[in-house]
Amino acid sequence: MLLFPAFLKLAGRRCLVVGAGRVAEEKIEGLLRAQADVCVVAPSATQRIHRWARAGKIRWEVRRFRSSDLVGAFLIVAATSSPALHAQVYEQAKRRGVLCNVVDDPEHCDFYYGAVVRRGSLQIAISTGGLSPALAQRIRKQLEQEFGSEYEDWLEEIGDARRRLLAKPLSPTRQKSLLHGLASETSLDQFRRHRKRKQKG
Repeated sequence: MLLFPAFLKLAGRRCLVVGAGRVAEEKIEGLLRAQADVCVVAPSATQRIHRWARAGKIRWEVRRFRSSDLVGAFLIVAATSSPALHAQVYEQAKRRGVLCNVVDDPEHCDFYYGAVVRRGSLQIAISTGGLSPALAQRIRKQLEQEFGSEYEDWLEEIGDARRRLLAKPLSPTRQKSLLHGLASETSLDQFRRHRKRKQKG
């Protein structure tokens, strides 16, 4: 089955996480990074999840999962040690049309977490459709070498220049040419040289 690649805007959307162990912690962190409205349902939690709840970053319901927890949820992540509970969560989500990811159980997933290279606003996601997470991780490591930390600052610079360009009365052809020039290898090389000079002082 071919997957549809998409980057979701989760800011302000209610995302439910069932479970509050180490694996759930990692998933919650990603949802918080995307500024989602995170609700966690679990009888117990890791210290880090405790801290997030105390700081008001998440809402933690200290109890077992109920089907009513899905009301208003945009997506759900199930990360517990109970296959029976995972099957229940998935079936309830399916009935309500809520996107569901059951960790380490591809058969009960509407979406997968890809291996991701992050350089500020630049995100490169790799998926093998659940066939080989190990291969996805290997490719991620290769891409981390190719796309260094300078890409974060360079992309910010490109974004600023793009906004200024779009405000100018240019022809579509000229505008397109300049925008592609901003994202070119030549532009990156110039940025790297300028960055080195600044670092040397």
